[in-house]
Amino acid sequence: MEIIAQHSTVFYVMAFAFGLCVCWGMGANNVANAMGTSVGSGAITLRRALLLAAVMEFAGAYLAGGEVAATVSKGIIDSRLFEPVPHLLLYGMIGALLAAGIWLMIASIRGWPVSATHAIVGAICGAGVAAFGVDAVNWETIAEIVVSWLVSPVLGAIVALLLTLSIRKLIFNTGNPIRQARRWGPLYAFLVGWIVALVTITTGLKYVNINLGGVQGQLLAIAIGVVLAILAKVLMGRIHLEESEDRIFHFASVEKLFVPLMVFTGAAMAFAHGSNDLANGVGPMATAIQIIETQAVSARSAVTPFMLLLGAIGIVVGVVTYGYKVMATIGNKITQLTPTRGYAATVAASIVVVVASGVGMPVSTTHIAVGAVIGVGIARGIGALDMRVIGGIILSWIITVPIAGVLAAMVFHILRAVFG
Repeated sequence: MEIIAQHSTVFYVMAFAFGLCVCWGMGANNVANAMGTSVGSGAITLRRALLLAAVMEFAGAYLAGGEVAATVSKGIIDSRLFEPVPHLLLYGMIGALLAAGIWLMIASIRGWPVSATHAIVGAICGAGVAAFGVDAVNWETIAEIVVSWLVSPVLGAIVALLLTLSIRKLIFNTGNPIRQARRWGPLYAFLVGWIVALVTITTGLKYVNINLGGVQGQLLAIAIGVVLAILAKVLMGRIHLEESEDRIFHFASVEKLFVPLMVFTGAAMAFAHGSNDLANGVGPMATAIQIIETQAVSARSAVTPFMLLLGAIGIVVGVVTYGYKVMATIGNKITQLTPTRGYAATVAASIVVVVASGVGMPVSTTHIAVGAVIGVGIARGIGALDMRVIGGIILSWIITVPIAGVLAAMVFHILRAVFG
């Protein structure tokens, strides 16, 4: 107790600074989930994507980031072990933030799309082992996360493949692709609005104590989908195209008609990502701040508006400074994307996220997004995929948890040696 009181100012600075570091890493790395396909497909320029992502990520993080359950209450480590020694949990949370922030920074510089969620989980796991040994970790939870690595990308790939094949059958493989695109485009736009609304309603708004599940949530999501479908129909109507006999011209025109859908999808997913994933940085930071203020371990941590603002700023800075690197990996290096392919990948990722949230599966939006892009590539044949890039991404996923865990354990022991 005396340790926390004597060095409270130093602990405050570290908690806020390292929490900001994690949020920067999420902006630099995970924002590619929302905007990478939009940029890679040519639907929007990199500069505009960065601006759009910055605005929507900030709005989602600050307006719907909400109150987040303490990381220790999620079952990763046994918080009861830390009740007699709250300063050890403080060291663990600070160590987890710094470790996850360092790994996200390295991954972002290298252009690797890794999971901030898994980095935080691995870091907290490492801090728990450093404090009380392997018995401090709930290995069943860790096993579920490992399973999600295998399941979620495959699901994303399957749904993206099916969407790509549906667009090919309903639009491209018809006598008049332009006319069919105008016919089916609003329906695909409805799917964007409906699914992305569900992502936000089911995984974002609950953090501000707004519960719109069941019938209310579905009706609101459907209404948003209808509005987006009408808007897409209007925008598509403003794109004037001559319906010539040239099939290549028809195919290129269809891609132009799908550009508004990609812009909508990217913006909405950026908002949903900001509202949902802010917990990765702000949650452990709030836990640390609460321990400093109360000198006790609690099952929940109150997230203040200042923490949300700080986290939102960190995400925006990350987007602007290094967001383009991971966008390039997801948007260009895995496989060649067009607006229709990018649409299929983004919406597929959204669908899998919604389904996973409904069944309580601990998935990573990064893994699902990458899997969806791979699924789009498979629709054109394995040769359309860059297997070297995919191999590097999978390797970065595998090493994220152990590296974050080791880094967090090192920081924990350093803090314990310095402060006692």
